[in-house]
Amino acid sequence: MKLQFVATAALVGAGLALASAQATTLDKNARRIVLAQANIPPTGMGDKDRAMAAANMAEDERMKRRYPQPIRVSALIGARVSDNDSRTVGTIRQVVRTAQGKVEVVVDCCGWFGFGSRQVLVPIAVLGVFGREVASLDWERSAYANAPAWQRSQWQESGGKVLADDDTVRIALARR
Repeated sequence: MKLQFVATAALVGAGLALASAQATTLDKNARRIVLAQANIPPTGMGDKDRAMAAANMAEDERMKRRYPQPIRVSALIGARVSDNDSRTVGTIRQVVRTAQGKVEVVVDCCGWFGFGSRQVLVPIAVLGVFGREVASLDWERSAYANAPAWQRSQWQESGGKVLADDDTVRIALARR
């Protein structure tokens, strides 16, 4: 038993030494393989986005530059909306289409543990998918607090409609 243990330890040690010697010679002679990052631009209120906003680029044009992807409405409902500091701004309650054909999101925000919250209408062009949450790219936290409250009855009278869970919309990709 003791002899087997000593022999196994010697073989493992010799194998590690051989592997490290081969690794150093391979590294010197072989080309390096570099893994490239996915071609997703950094988004959020970074320098480039502030420059686009300062240049008065429309929200829709900024969204087009963020590689918008199709997503089902059911994947957005209940998603957390976060700001650039990863703090929760609110939760998506509904996805709607206005009478003009623009897609907007109803966000339940500005509350404290669910108390005192109100629903505001946010254009989908200022949001981006960031993993399992939605990032607020062009609106600061204060914009949600200053946005007018959304009232379903008045909104439906103007010709808007709530999208079904199996509908598909396009939303930008986001990363930090």
